[in-house]
Amino acid sequence: MAGASGTYELGRFTGVCAASGAVIASGESFTAALVDRVSEEGSPQLARLDYCTHAWEHGARPEGLVCFWRSIAPRPGERRQSFVDDETLLEMVRRDDPSATEHRRAFRWILALVLLRRKALKLAGVDRDGAIEVWSFLPRGSGDGAEAIRIANPGIKDDAMRDLADQLAEVIRPDGP
Repeated sequence: MAGASGTYELGRFTGVCAASGAVIASGESFTAALVDRVSEEGSPQLARLDYCTHAWEHGARPEGLVCFWRSIAPRPGERRQSFVDDETLLEMVRRDDPSATEHRRAFRWILALVLLRRKALKLAGVDRDGAIEVWSFLPRGSGDGAEAIRIANPGIKDDAMRDLADQLAEVIRPDGP
């Protein structure tokens, strides 16, 4: 899922503001948002929406916001540079929202496993909080006494895990040549 560079492309630039419908011109700054949505079939999915700076600065926010980042609209023929590195993805994992939906908690879990596989995180231990398994992760290079990132294993079934991993693969694509 990730290239050797440790950077990821999060979805494709749409070129249109999700709030106003205005065209986001080449070279303009904009905000991209990753959102938790429900498909036409009723299953949860991840999607990317783009917002012009004016709309974002005036409070336009999508429902189901998981994370957002700023970028610059690519020029025609220009190789896109809107990539997110491991540190940015690690920030997504660090954000703990106790009121998050089951789908968002599962997304955070899967993202932590991706970063564990990429060695951006290391497993510090597994505990139980009653019936819930809680994994503790430490960022690569953390010193002694660093605070662990604790994430409850959402107990995702194999089929659901594959579905979520497929959705994540659609949204997070490795930086290609």
